[in-house]
Amino acid sequence: MSPDHLSATLSALADPTRRAILARLALGETSVKELAEPFAMSLPAVSKHLKVLEKAGLISRGREAQWRPCRLDPGPLRDVAAWLEHYRVFWDRSLDRLESMILELRTEDQNAALSLSPPSKGTDGQ
Repeated sequence: MSPDHLSATLSALADPTRRAILARLALGETSVKELAEPFAMSLPAVSKHLKVLEKAGLISRGREAQWRPCRLDPGPLRDVAAWLEHYRVFWDRSLDRLESMILELRTEDQNAALSLSPPSKGTDGQ
């Protein structure tokens, strides 16, 4: 995915209304009117959000007589997920190193605590 496409996709995903629209479209295609129902905004406002999503390649709009169904196009989402995978690997490695350091420090603390504890009394009562 080119940087420009990635930027357009991430920009489209930055808005919670557009993410909600995508979530609804993940359930299946629907009309603009049905997409607008849960939002306190006009149909033209929803249409503007749809244009942003369409420009980013996240949705497509068909034409069936008077009905213009909107459909999710998951391609750009897969591209974003692939881009993010690099960072997931980075964070997994970083967290694994942190976990190793914590375990090492705990072991050192336990060893230090054992060396500071008083010697146990022998069996001869001393």
